[in-house]
Amino acid sequence: MSPDVDLTVPRPRLRVLSKLLEYDCRLFELAAGRHWPGGERVLPRLSRSANHGVLWFATAAAIAASRSPRARRAATRGVASLSVASLAINTLGKRSVRRARPVLDSVPLSRQLKRQPITTSFPSGHAASAAAFATGVALESPRWGAAVAPVAFSVAMSRVYTGVHYPSDVLAGAALGVGAAFAVRGLVPTRTQVAPPPRPRTEAPALADGEGLVLVANRASGTSERVRVLHEALPGAEIVECAPEDVKAELEKAAARARVLGVCGGDGTVNTAAGVALRRGLPLAVLPGGTLNHFAYDLGVEDERTLADAVRAGEAVRVDAGRFVAGGHEGLFLNTFSLGVYPELVRERERWSSRIGGWPAGMLGAMKVLRADRHPLTVELRGKRHPLWLLFVGNGTYHRMGLAPGRRTDLADGLLDVRVVHGTRRPALRLLAAAAAGPLTRSPAHAAVQVNRLRLTGLAPGTPLAYDGEVVEVGGDVLVEKLPEALTVYRPLS
Repeated sequence: MSPDVDLTVPRPRLRVLSKLLEYDCRLFELAAGRHWPGGERVLPRLSRSANHGVLWFATAAAIAASRSPRARRAATRGVASLSVASLAINTLGKRSVRRARPVLDSVPLSRQLKRQPITTSFPSGHAASAAAFATGVALESPRWGAAVAPVAFSVAMSRVYTGVHYPSDVLAGAALGVGAAFAVRGLVPTRTQVAPPPRPRTEAPALADGEGLVLVANRASGTSERVRVLHEALPGAEIVECAPEDVKAELEKAAARARVLGVCGGDGTVNTAAGVALRRGLPLAVLPGGTLNHFAYDLGVEDERTLADAVRAGEAVRVDAGRFVAGGHEGLFLNTFSLGVYPELVRERERWSSRIGGWPAGMLGAMKVLRADRHPLTVELRGKRHPLWLLFVGNGTYHRMGLAPGRRTDLADGLLDVRVVHGTRRPALRLLAAAAAGPLTRSPAHAAVQVNRLRLTGLAPGTPLAYDGEVVEVGGDVLVEKLPEALTVYRPLS
C-alpha cells in the first residue's frame, strides 16, 4: 500500500476526486490554449481592476449616482454582499482548502499578471466578490443587475484566462458569492419582498399623457429634477413648484381644476395633499421627494417611472388614514402619530436638517433628547394614570423582517398600531433608538396592541405631539381613530 494514500478518505471517493481534478486541469489547459478575441488586451486589466474590490466600489458609486432610490439600495446591497463574501473567503474559504496555484507553462506571457497571487487557489476571491456584487445588485434592481452581470462574468473568467485559478476555483467562488448575497437578503429583505398587497383595488382616471393631473411640488425638498422627469413621461400634466409656505394654498387651487391631485415632497407635504384630496374627493398621485418618504415607499411608489406607469394605466388602491383630535387641533396622519420623546426628536431634526442633512440631524436630535434631563409623559388611559416615555401610533401595522427597519405590508388593514414605552427612572438607549427608527422592538418595558380607536385624557397643556414629521402642542383629551380605505392613491399593481 502506498504511504501517500490518506486512509481517512474511502478509495471510491479518492477516485472520483481524482477524476474531477483531472477534468479541472484539462479545462484549464483548454482555456490556456484558446485565443479569445480582445482578451489579452482587456481581461488582464479587468482582473487587476477588481483587486481589493476597487472595481465594484467604483461601480457602486456610479449606480448610486443615478439618484434613484432603487439604484442606491442596489448599490448598497451589492457592497454589503461583496463584504460578506470577502469575509467568508478570507476567514474560511482560503484556510479550508490549501490548493496550489496552476502552473503557468501553458499560459502565454502576455496574459499573465505582473504580480502573481501568493494565497491558495481555492476558492477564487475575485469570482466570489464579482458574483456577490452582481447578485446583490440584481436582487434589488434586476435592470442594474443585468448591466453589471457581463462585467462580473468577465472578471470571473479572467481569473482562468490569466492563469491564476482553475475553473473549479472560479465556480466555487461564484457559488459562495451568490450564497453571500442571498444571506444578506435573509437578514435585510429587499423592498419587493415586503411590498404591500395591491388591494383593495379601485377605479381611478387613466391619463394617457397626464392631462388632468395637477402636481404641486415643494421646492424646498429639491424636487426639480424629479418633476422634470415626470413631466417628460406625462407631458400633459400641469406642474406647480412652490415654496413650503405656499404648498397648502397651491394644493387648494390645484384641486379646484384637477381630475387627479399630485404632490411631490416629503411626508409632511404629502400629508397636506392627502387632507386636500380627502376633502375634495380626488385621487392622489404621490411622487416621493423628501428625506424619508415613508408613505410613498410603503405604498410601492419609488420614482417617476412607477408613478407615471400607474397614472397612465389608471392603477390605484384604497388606503387607510388616521385621524386625531387633541385640544383645539384636528389632523390627519398617513404614517405615524406620537407623544413623548419622539416629538422632541422631530423638533431637533427639523432644526438641523437644512444645515447638515436629514439623517445626521436625526442622529444629533437623538443624542440631544437622550442627554436631556426630563420626566416621563403622564397620560390617563381607562381611568388609570400611566407614565410613558413614548406613545407611538402607526397608521397600519408595522412589521420587522430580519434586521431591516419595520415597514407596513398592508396600508388598508383597518388597524392602528399602538406601542408604548413605559416611564421608568432610566430611559434605555435601545428604546430611544427604536423610537427614532419608527416601530419598536419588544422588551419588558414595552407594550403593543392593535386597535381601531384610542382615547387618552389628562395631557398637560403644551405637550408636544408629532404626526408625519409635523409637531404641534396640545393638552387635555386626545382621540385617535382610523378612517378605513378613506383615500384613493395611484400605485402600480403589477
